[in-house]
Amino acid sequence: KQVEAMKRVLESLNLNIVEMVDENATLDGGDVLFTGREFFVGLSRRTNQRGAEILADTFKDYAVSTVPVHDSLHLKSFCSMAGPNLIAIGSSEAAQKALKTMQQMSDHRYDKLTVPDDAAANCIYLNIPSKGHVLLHRAPEEYPESAKVFEKLKDHMLIPIANTELEKVDGSLTCCSVFINKASEL
Repeated sequence: KQVEAMKRVLESLNLNIVEMVDENATLDGGDVLFTGREFFVGLSRRTNQRGAEILADTFKDYAVSTVPVHDSLHLKSFCSMAGPNLIAIGSSEAAQKALKTMQQMSDHRYDKLTVPDDAAANCIYLNIPSKGHVLLHRAPEEYPESAKVFEKLKDHMLIPIANTELEKVDGSLTCCSVFINKASEL
């Protein structure tokens, strides 16, 4: 009932909702990486080519490229945006292969931040007007070597988040979050 619950919340915020009506299409948020310039869509057990095509039809102003995902649940199981032009990527062979595919498909060149642990590459970047660059990342007690890499980002406000329990059921930081950029109506 996740879809119905989210739909109600988004409707209550008066946001435009596009529904996939093709029963053959699958698209999971964990497979959708929006860079601010383009979309990368992981083709995984939960997302197929038809789902990626519907995303491309919905967001015609942005390039949409597909990336095969093997040995992981989602594309964002091993990568996410860590800044406006910065992709956090895990060190595994599968993560590095996916990054190479993304680099080949894009006209834009992104900086990369490679962390030793794939799961730690799933982080949340926010650009908050009063705070600047904010990065929520996995806590040092969970992934100490990856946390050291994030600590090198001196222009970011770093917020470590413990996620061990949710990780046991495939919950990562990005899939447990929905961020909406909407001015409040006071």
